[in-house]
Amino acid sequence: MRDALTRLRYRYWPDHLLGEILSKRWTETAIPVIVLILVAFALSRSIDHFLSPSSLADTARQAGEIGFIGLGMALVVIVGGIDLSVGSMFALTDFCALYTLDVLGWPVPAVIAATLICGALLGAVNGVLIGYLRLRAFITTLITLIIYRSAFDLLIQRHSNEIAAAFPDIPSWNFVGGGDLFGIPSVALVYLVIAVFGHIFMTRLRPGWHITAIGGSRRSAYNSGIPVRRTIALCYVASGVLTSLGALFFAARLGTVGGDIGVGLEVIVLTATVLGGITLGGGKGSVAKSLVGVLIVLLITNGLTTLNARGGINRVALATILLAAAMVDIRWQKNRARIISKVYVAPTYHELPPPPPTEIGEGGPFEQNDKLRDVTLIGLGRIEAPEDVILDRNDVLYAGSRHGDIMRFFPPDYERMEVFAHIGGQPLGMAFDRQDNLYVCIGGMGLYRITPDGTVEKATDETNRSLHSVNDDSRLRLADDLDITDDGLIFFSEATVRYEMDEWPIDGLEARGNGRIICYDTNKGTTHTALRGLKFPNGICVASDGQSILFAETFGCSIKRYWFAGPKKGAVEVVMDNLPGYPDNINLASDGNYWLALVGMRSPALDLAWKMPGFRRRMAKRVPVDEWLFPNINTGCVVKFNEQGKILESFWDLKGLNHPMITSMREHRGYLYLGGISNNRIGRYKLAGADPDFVQYDKRWGRRS
Repeated sequence: MRDALTRLRYRYWPDHLLGEILSKRWTETAIPVIVLILVAFALSRSIDHFLSPSSLADTARQAGEIGFIGLGMALVVIVGGIDLSVGSMFALTDFCALYTLDVLGWPVPAVIAATLICGALLGAVNGVLIGYLRLRAFITTLITLIIYRSAFDLLIQRHSNEIAAAFPDIPSWNFVGGGDLFGIPSVALVYLVIAVFGHIFMTRLRPGWHITAIGGSRRSAYNSGIPVRRTIALCYVASGVLTSLGALFFAARLGTVGGDIGVGLEVIVLTATVLGGITLGGGKGSVAKSLVGVLIVLLITNGLTTLNARGGINRVALATILLAAAMVDIRWQKNRARIISKVYVAPTYHELPPPPPTEIGEGGPFEQNDKLRDVTLIGLGRIEAPEDVILDRNDVLYAGSRHGDIMRFFPPDYERMEVFAHIGGQPLGMAFDRQDNLYVCIGGMGLYRITPDGTVEKATDETNRSLHSVNDDSRLRLADDLDITDDGLIFFSEATVRYEMDEWPIDGLEARGNGRIICYDTNKGTTHTALRGLKFPNGICVASDGQSILFAETFGCSIKRYWFAGPKKGAVEVVMDNLPGYPDNINLASDGNYWLALVGMRSPALDLAWKMPGFRRRMAKRVPVDEWLFPNINTGCVVKFNEQGKILESFWDLKGLNHPMITSMREHRGYLYLGGISNNRIGRYKLAGADPDFVQYDKRWGRRS
């Protein structure tokens, strides 16, 4: 009863979905959007006509004006700074626009140009002081706030009457301030254009990447060759230009230079920036976050104003919100990885039946022996992590190396070794096609092709994304083993869609079924997912009928068969289950049967842990990875089986001296070649009674070497 409840709880309770959702960057934008919706709903219920078309139009005009300033503040914060002088700059550039229009009588295009230049110059002062002279952004912009505000106060004392006495009636100026297009205010249209450009600039262009890199780590950005000082200075210049653009629309709309213009604006914009989810520490942020933050602040302030709240209450409310948002921002960024790790790793209930006996004297097909004690070693100490091995028609031996190379050893003694190709990632499963191209699964990179002359080409690194998955499973994270059909279809396993190459033990710990089988069509160049929901799928071998494949589910301790063609297309059946160890690669034998590597042996402690998801979760949090419960990988084992799942023969290395861990094996001309991802050697074992002319891929396609 207890096991049944545990099974139901961990199968249907979506705690792993919560971890996946929190790990996504878009959640940092989704949360402010949810807050925006809740604020809008609450105010619409409290205030009549709060979301009426006319009210929304007014909000859009204000959002556009303040939104420009918010974009500038966001840019400065992302680069790792802050700008407290935006309110004073807003006031000065507002004065510049009205003075040049009303007093000097300049045409509207000249007014716009002068206002933007004024904003650029004011921002450049901050940029030079902070970017080039490396002064502290907080204290520098606080000082320029005071200086700019004082300059504005002096100017309006002298020219406010002249500006107030002017009543210009210029259609283009009126359109800037109050015009619309298809009911959308002009300021909102201009803001949308600049916002779209800003999004492309920050996410698709190199200068935007530089800004994010500087905010993330200024020293690292400098060491990478990024012009840090110039970039920071230009961000403040851009902030000044954007602030002046907001002031320009404000001036056209109201035409006033009152003494309180821009007062407290820096608090409003900074609150909007933090509420939108832009990190105060720099290095993270987006245009969408800036817009959402501005809308939240405007709805709150307009709502309080409509409810006849005093100005002091508005400022206290904004300050309180800013303080709370800053605390959440700091705590979340500091503890984000720790919080996510607590919910992301989500083991499930996994029950295995008692394993078949393997002890000497117990009998049975898996009875231990020491046949592999006579294995000859190839490349001892000269190759690392040869997960798979394969031989070509000329008897040249190929194996991967953890350094990202494909090594090859030359017959007859396999002493001479050279680098055949450098790929860069960890080579795993390998297979030759009819044209002697070597296809290789590269962990973290996908499926690659190496031509006979050693040229490396990418075959595929993505597949179709499943519509129901929160996790983006279109990218290939851990392509593992493969085989090729006569028609040029390459079936390969992907062990996990949740974790990266170096995180595979966590996926094994979960036993949740995060793996899949993928098919790449060499004729069409297309890739699609053939089978999902597998528990660490591994070895792949095309069956003798040419219409199905055999594949290993490592942590399911089983071999299954999947029909990709014929009358049983799409069907899956179990060939062998309840193996005494964890299956890895599968390959063809010369007599038409199959070889299977058992990468590790089961143990009572680990079998018990599979039924205790809570225990495995605590182990993942509190115990180093190298001290987790793992299969016994010190005893290597290879078995031969037929398509009915009958074990025909087994080979063991009990003492683990020659080949302690076996992840793959390949029969070739009477010998069995052994690979192991944790070994520094390749094994070669003479098979009694094997076909000395058997070359695996020639046999598959009906040709003899």
